Amino acid sequence: MGIADFITLLNGLFGSLAIFFLILAVDDMKGAYNNLKTDYIWASMFCIMLSIIGDIIDGPVARKYSKRRNLGGSLDLMSDTISFALAPALMIFVMFGRMGEATPIWTLSIAISCCWVIICGMLRLARFDFESGSDYNYFTGIASPTNAMLIISACGVIWLQPVSGFGPELTSWDCSFCFGKGEPKPWGDFLLVPILLASGYLMVSDRKTAKTKHGIPLKLAILQMLSLLLAIIFSMYITSGEDFASDLENVMIPFSLFSLSLLLVVVYIIGGEFFISSSSGDEGE
Repeated sequence: MGIADFITLLNGLFGSLAIFFLILAVDDMKGAYNNLKTDYIWASMFCIMLSIIGDIIDGPVARKYSKRRNLGGSLDLMSDTISFALAPALMIFVMFGRMGEATPIWTLSIAISCCWVIICGMLRLARFDFESGSDYNYFTGIASPTNAMLIISACGVIWLQPVSGFGPELTSWDCSFCFGKGEPKPWGDFLLVPILLASGYLMVSDRKTAKTKHGIPLKLAILQMLSLLLAIIFSMYITSGEDFASDLENVMIPFSLFSLSLLLVVVYIIGGEFFISSSSGDEGE
């Protein structure tokens, strides 16, 4: 085993830790929004981000220090499936499945959407493993770490929005088809299913997105990752202790950082062709 293989194992380890934190969060996340605590949720997000950092550095380390990676691609595939497909999907389900409060239709819809993300993530990683030898400066379909950051950013925005002072507060709309009992919940919950369906589709689509090795894509990726990391760290600090979701204060900073991260990911996806051509120009120089 080379150095890069150990880094890849750490990637999978952090993804597994993210899942364990989500298991610990299940009891805290049952019931209405007012009575939920999110300490383990932010810890899970932080572990996924550590996995993304490990995924970024294992390639360069492999090229520089490891002449042969005996396990290489297989380890990457398994670790990335855990960290960037399974963990983010489970995070969505634990945070927004509303077990014990929503109707079975809502919980089942979220579960099916999460399964869609997992399946598309597996297909995306299998295709990447098949195409990994190419020298193109773009990915076909958005990369699984990018999709994980898209999901984390959307979760943070939707979760913190009601207590951020920006936009509508909690709604108690009684929807017998979805939420059920009329308990307070974020308005943004309605966006989750289309976000999950779209993110899964983007991973397996033929849409081209630039590799973030240099130029504008690299600068955009650095800014986006920093904003997301800071958002998670701020959230961990603010929610530490016994505060319930509805009691949180001073969340405007992490909410703004989650929003910035989400905006930058969307810009990166939409501007695929532009960023590919700009990075090609940078290579030419």
